[in-house]
Amino acid sequence: MIATLQCTVIDCPSPIALGRFYREILGWKLDESDPSWVTLTSPGGHRLAFQAAPDHQPPRWPDPEHPQQFHLDFDVPTRDDIDAAHEQVIALGATFLHDSGGQTSGFRVFSDPAGHPFCLCYGQI
Repeated sequence: MIATLQCTVIDCPSPIALGRFYREILGWKLDESDPSWVTLTSPGGHRLAFQAAPDHQPPRWPDPEHPQQFHLDFDVPTRDDIDAAHEQVIALGATFLHDSGGQTSGFRVFSDPAGHPFCLCYGQI
């Protein structure tokens, strides 16, 4: 091993706004002390950071001309929980993009307020 992962960094136009969006999804602690670099930290020490990128060009999933760059997958406990989770992320500012339509397992694709795609996955835990 050469190194360990410190954190995943996501470029965006407003680190505080995007950090707050993901804080609501994950429930992690948010450090907003530097508005150009905001960090979410889990109880176990995992971290997501949000970095100011004033000229950020958001992806347009699934358009290959504007690729997704990366995406985050979040597990929802069961198929029965997906509809409530869907409504919660929409209320936070997500945009619904696609539903895989799985009966017992699958995923729904959304974009966060900065345009990054993410998935709510179910039946895969």
